[in-house]
Amino acid sequence: MKNQLLAGAALGFILLGWANTSAAAEAAVVGSVEELVVFGRGEARQVQTVDGGELQLEVAGASPLKMIEKLPNVNLQSADPFGSYEWSSRISIRGFDRNRLGFTLDGVPLGDMTYGNHNGLHISRAIAGENVGQAELAQGAGALGVASVSDLGGSLQFRSRDPAAKFGGLASATGGSSDTYRGFLRIESGELATGARGYLSYSHNTAGKWKGEGEQRQTQVNFKAIQPIGEGSVTGWVNWSTRQEQDYQDLSLEMISRLGGDWDNFAPNYAGAVQVAEIGNNRGDTGVSPRFPSFGTVYPGKITNPDDAYYDASGLRDDLIGAVTLDMPVTEALRFKATAYGHTNEGQGLWVTPYRASPNYGVAGATIDDSPLSIRTTEYDIQRAGVIGSATLTLGAHEIEAGFWYEDNDFTQARRFYALNRTSFSRDILEMQSGAFRTDWEYDFNTTTRKFYLSDIWTISDVLAVNFGFKSLSVENQSTTVVGANKTGTIKAEENFLPQIGIRFDLNPDSQVFAGYSENMRAFASSGTSGPFSASQAGFNAIKDKLKPELSQTFEAGWRYRTPEFQGVVALYHVQFENRLFGVAQGSGIQGNPSALSNVGGVTAKGFEAAADWTFAPDWSLFASYAYNDSTYDDDTRDGNGVVVAKTAGKTTVDTPENLFKAELSYDDGALFGKFGLAYLSKRFFTYENDRGVPSQTVAELAVGYRFSGSPLLEGLEVQLNVTNLFDEDYVSTIDSNGFAIRGDSQTLLTAPPRQAFVTLRKTF
Repeated sequence: MKNQLLAGAALGFILLGWANTSAAAEAAVVGSVEELVVFGRGEARQVQTVDGGELQLEVAGASPLKMIEKLPNVNLQSADPFGSYEWSSRISIRGFDRNRLGFTLDGVPLGDMTYGNHNGLHISRAIAGENVGQAELAQGAGALGVASVSDLGGSLQFRSRDPAAKFGGLASATGGSSDTYRGFLRIESGELATGARGYLSYSHNTAGKWKGEGEQRQTQVNFKAIQPIGEGSVTGWVNWSTRQEQDYQDLSLEMISRLGGDWDNFAPNYAGAVQVAEIGNNRGDTGVSPRFPSFGTVYPGKITNPDDAYYDASGLRDDLIGAVTLDMPVTEALRFKATAYGHTNEGQGLWVTPYRASPNYGVAGATIDDSPLSIRTTEYDIQRAGVIGSATLTLGAHEIEAGFWYEDNDFTQARRFYALNRTSFSRDILEMQSGAFRTDWEYDFNTTTRKFYLSDIWTISDVLAVNFGFKSLSVENQSTTVVGANKTGTIKAEENFLPQIGIRFDLNPDSQVFAGYSENMRAFASSGTSGPFSASQAGFNAIKDKLKPELSQTFEAGWRYRTPEFQGVVALYHVQFENRLFGVAQGSGIQGNPSALSNVGGVTAKGFEAAADWTFAPDWSLFASYAYNDSTYDDDTRDGNGVVVAKTAGKTTVDTPENLFKAELSYDDGALFGKFGLAYLSKRFFTYENDRGVPSQTVAELAVGYRFSGSPLLEGLEVQLNVTNLFDEDYVSTIDSNGFAIRGDSQTLLTAPPRQAFVTLRKTF
């Protein structure tokens, strides 16, 4: 570790820098900027701001998460080239997974972006990539006002682009590998007589799976408008999304060795799926009866069990989210801002399961609903609304801000089964299912969130500023049983004083040092498949008064440096993580068994980060980042009786690479543009005892484009080629599709797509 820290420090002293003022960062949303990445000057925290133009260099339709992929200590994985396939999409920062990060869009909370999100939605559904204006990443401590109950390890705040002042628009079309097609159209109103301006956009994309049968498609409509009111404004936006994606089969290391990384589900071979289910029944592997001896007991080919392949699976999500924000000065010294928002979601996660036969299976003479298979769903319904408010008062050298957040969230979750015919697949896997023959359970959850914060930035001199403040967070989760085993009760996570302090000092006009300390809390999840409500009623009753919310204490310090041609940052951090909870997967994911809630006590994370952006010649620039992360469990895992069930003390936290290095070479002369990116991650573990993991990976990407000019028809026209996984690296991307195990191999891996190419034609008018 010492040598790695010294090597990292040596690199860090090369990669120095600091960023534009906050005013320049705001300008990045509404206007053009020379730099796509800026390192947060004026902040006493490790912060980077990325302009929306960065996303336009990615494949059209890429997740907005791709904007920050090259920043230090960011680990982004997905089994598709766009980073938007939600069953596989994972992001971790400094070893904190997405469940322990905070995400917002224009200040509106997005929850923790898990697949079965109970309090938000994935950013890929919240907004089309072309409409993202900016992303701000805080690796360790998000701002006190971030509307999140999960920002233990940092926050990621997205901001939509503002409408243009002139009438116009953008049209684009994309085609490429795996029958990918995408169209996008945005119309800008320009400034109207009242000063109002707005835009409306529509996008649709469809992409075939890169292995197996199926497609992943999404349609989005985004609307945003701004009406100036004196020195203030009213801003409103509404975004609608419908997403359908057929899943890839989850794999294990043993399956990859036996079946290959290109192995997938049976579709469209329905007869093959029925055959394997019947054999599994005859062998007693599925627990389904009656049995038909004519199918025998030997699985075909290299298949050894019913979980090697299912017929098909999919994820379906329909979302509507919107907000209205009033931003007004009251006096020259006092400014008020308030946002009211709402979000509705309907979703289903579908699996064609051999573990529950359709109701007429084995019934003599039956010709419908007689399959040994059925569709198993987990169904979601979210109805949430909230309000966020703040007031900022400038008193001499002090900038005092007070704010609050309130949200009421109703979440319904259910497990249902839908019948299938034996002779052919009788339902559309990409449509919401209805007419269930069985409901195992259904729960109604209500989550009430209350937050208050107070902060002061004291500018002591032109070169020295101190900020201090605290937040108070209270989250109450209530469950009511509708159908099934009783899981009724209430649990509350509350911390009334979570402080944040920081200092920044300008050594000279080019150089700045900073340091900060913060404490954060993660609330419990309102879900029947994770968190305290995943336990039985007896289990919940036993833990509800003993369970403590997860807490983190983060210290970080760093140095920023900036010249006209060069900017960068180096930082050190130490995080102490208390009361960490995790759910250990029980059996294969399709069986739907609840996780066993366990506690690993504390986690200690410490490390080093560096990043730099260097314009080393006209039209040429080089970006690089490096991170070293040492994150380990402090304690062995014990059950409720104090018996050690996992020897985790001193083990590396799961899905946490020790070394991350990213580099990007860019060229742009106004007409010809492009970039070459390279990313390296070291080994990652997917068991808590570190006996199973996936090796390091080095992945490259290429983007090349040309902007035409010379006539009205050609002005604003550009063409862009993107090649993902340029060197066709064979590697495992996602390593927790079905959670993490204590030890041993498990079916929780997804392989990365091979090299793929896409061409996009854009026209700005």
